[in-house]
Amino acid sequence: MKHIDAWNRSTPNEIKIGLISISDRASQGVYVDEGIPALQSWLQNALLTPSVFHERLIADEQEIITSTIIELVDQLGCDLVLTTGGTGPSRRDVTPEATIAAGTREMPGFGEQMRQISLRFVPTAILSRQTAVIREIEGHAALIMNLPGQPKAIQETLEGLKNDDGKVITPGIFAAVPYCIDLIGGPYIETNEAVIKAFRPKSALKK
Repeated sequence: MKHIDAWNRSTPNEIKIGLISISDRASQGVYVDEGIPALQSWLQNALLTPSVFHERLIADEQEIITSTIIELVDQLGCDLVLTTGGTGPSRRDVTPEATIAAGTREMPGFGEQMRQISLRFVPTAILSRQTAVIREIEGHAALIMNLPGQPKAIQETLEGLKNDDGKVITPGIFAAVPYCIDLIGGPYIETNEAVIKAFRPKSALKK
């Protein structure tokens, strides 16, 4: 199945983002999912680039998670897919395995930085198994990242930590996302620097 080509974007730099919340109980309607609203709210504040969101609320089933990631990338042409939930050590937490199965290359640095941020708050951050991958198909590639399940932790890992003067003391992972997407051939993403400043080498900046 072919993905939607870049010429279907409303503008050349429009970014297509897949948001996946992984929870048995939320997907069954036992409680209201908070992961997707938290992700979308943060991204709408952080992005200056036009964006389109595709949302999925699914159960903790490895095959379902993998197939959902593949659908978002291959069929809907997402450039970035963010998952929330299912990254702990319990038997039902299979998001990392499902993500790796959907990827063609691993990007472990994102998970490493997320754990560094979380360790500033709780020692159990070392139990998190969050990771990231790139999925490449013919003519298209996407970055897929596992995020925490709690809205506060989602913001902290994406945005990083700042002191009372607003100075960044621990960089958030999203600072590296725009340049990563540049390198895999995706749209040029610009951010609201009051929320998160994207880092690019000078040679990669558009004037």
